[in-house]
Amino acid sequence: MVRVLTALFFLCLPIVGLAQTPAYVGSSTCRDCHADAYDSWATSHHGLAWTEASPDNILADFDGTSFAHDGTLSRFRLEDGKPFVEVTEKDGVTTDYPVHSVVGVEPLQQYLLETQEGTLQSFDVVWDVDEARWYHLYPDQDLPPDDGLHWTGPYKNWNARCAECHATGFEKNYSSATRSYASTQAEIGVGCEACHGPGEAHLQWAEGLEIARAPAGLDAYGFTMTFGQDPQADMELCASCHSRREPFTQGNPVPGTPYDDSYSLAVLRPGLYHADGQISDEVYVWGSFLQSKMYSKGVSCGDCHDPHTAQRVADGNTVCAQCHSPAGNPEFPSLRLADYDSPEHHFHELGTEGAQCASCHMIERVYMGIDGRRDHSFRVPRPDLSDETGSPNACTDCHADQTARWAADAVAAWYPDSLHRGPHYGQVLARGRTRPDLARGDLMSLAADEDSADIVRATALFLLQAVTDPELAARTEALLGDDAAMVRAEAVRLQRGADPQDRVVRLFDLLSDNRRSVRMAAARELLDIPPQSLPPRVAQDLRPAMGEWQLSLAARLDFPETHLVLGGMALALRNAPAAMTAFREVVELDPQRSDAWVMLVRISAATEGRDAARKVLFEALRVLPADPALQDLAGQL
Repeated sequence: MVRVLTALFFLCLPIVGLAQTPAYVGSSTCRDCHADAYDSWATSHHGLAWTEASPDNILADFDGTSFAHDGTLSRFRLEDGKPFVEVTEKDGVTTDYPVHSVVGVEPLQQYLLETQEGTLQSFDVVWDVDEARWYHLYPDQDLPPDDGLHWTGPYKNWNARCAECHATGFEKNYSSATRSYASTQAEIGVGCEACHGPGEAHLQWAEGLEIARAPAGLDAYGFTMTFGQDPQADMELCASCHSRREPFTQGNPVPGTPYDDSYSLAVLRPGLYHADGQISDEVYVWGSFLQSKMYSKGVSCGDCHDPHTAQRVADGNTVCAQCHSPAGNPEFPSLRLADYDSPEHHFHELGTEGAQCASCHMIERVYMGIDGRRDHSFRVPRPDLSDETGSPNACTDCHADQTARWAADAVAAWYPDSLHRGPHYGQVLARGRTRPDLARGDLMSLAADEDSADIVRATALFLLQAVTDPELAARTEALLGDDAAMVRAEAVRLQRGADPQDRVVRLFDLLSDNRRSVRMAAARELLDIPPQSLPPRVAQDLRPAMGEWQLSLAARLDFPETHLVLGGMALALRNAPAAMTAFREVVELDPQRSDAWVMLVRISAATEGRDAARKVLFEALRVLPADPALQDLAGQL
């Protein structure tokens, strides 16, 4: 797919190089000097995030077991001690796969199958460790072999979607020409160097050798990441995997790289979060935690989680009582000193599930069938907002037979003088999701409210992009200089509503912003302006920023979503052949993408005539015969 990028802007932009970094040496090298940390890590979920398919690592029953689901039969066996999966698909085709490797250890374990050399896919039939049974991750979905969501499809590809966070020093190495992978990693599993950085220079330091610190940005011990000096940097390292985000590169950024130079964090958008910011889809913690008062007061991941065992530092309510108690915690002087672990606070019988802090302040959602994940926004339950925002609440999570009104009345009776029943950003975001035009003023006020969490403010700007115009672009111009990179990036996108001259003037400085996410956002919003019309200084700064965006797109050419973006870019540049090529690649990767088929039909009609459009339409209908958008096109043609 490089040819599409070339057609758009590859020929006129420089390739941005990466700084030289030390080599990875492997976690086993760390054991002699750091035995305690190593032993804690080795049996952790990090250490076992991705392992070889050995008898010691496999927990499932491969002794002639089978699992049938929706016309598909999977048979599991051992042959000379090696695990195999024989899969008979809905179309009757049977294929035998050796198990390539193993993912995770509890509460479920998943197995990777190699469908072609170098291409690893996450098999949908997984092992429930506690119940000792096979089960299907998506039992309610009809997934024939040609569906993009089938286990062999692009959305279940391990190289593209998962490996980066389950490996150390991972490089995807995707070839768009052959649609194949030659991925590499320094180590499978989240090893020591996944957090501390490559260890070669540290070994030199340990041997008393002089290390060159400046060229590679190393600390005094030879590491790219220094813990304990900047809590934000420490947390951003965790967030690099524990977040829902879009990566800018083909593999792991070197530990210590700022988050906004490596990823674009997903805001609180529909499908991922409820309107009030509670988790809906699996969003991996960071976006939730950024909303919390704990984050704003300086609490970090390591205050609750041991980084080597990946477990909580204490069990049950004890982990919360480190701070939330009559004694408090001197590190957080703003705490209200009180006994929270008592019926006078939680109004539930001691020892019950309702008396657990997490039950009320960290709602749980189950993903992958059996894997419960907690919401880390640590919010005060607001059942009084559920009807207005459409969001769930902790009370009726447990008391499912009751209404949100019942729960709100109970909370009001318990806490008659509560300060937590005033306006909430979820009310504004809920209105902004349905009618951003009517919520425009409130969304702008929320975006400018520095007392609100940055991800909330960025979400308000995201919702406003649906109704941007010159007046809105002008009124949000001040946010282009906001301290938070995610706010600046979303404010940049509102400038598409400005006239071209104003847009260039406002975005010029952001082409050299100190965060890559912002530079790329600014470059994208200047894409439709003819280069020859730009002042020389703007053109000069635009080239490297556009080059970074170019590399970001090139790093995700195995994503159908990327080619939708490329197709839209090509149309903006009035390059119909490039648009056709991009949308054709979408349906090659995922034939179920109706939106891409529709664009192929429309472009064919505009450039080649109705007969050519009908030909593409018939091709699309063979794949999606009942799709409403395609049926509508059929009526037109």
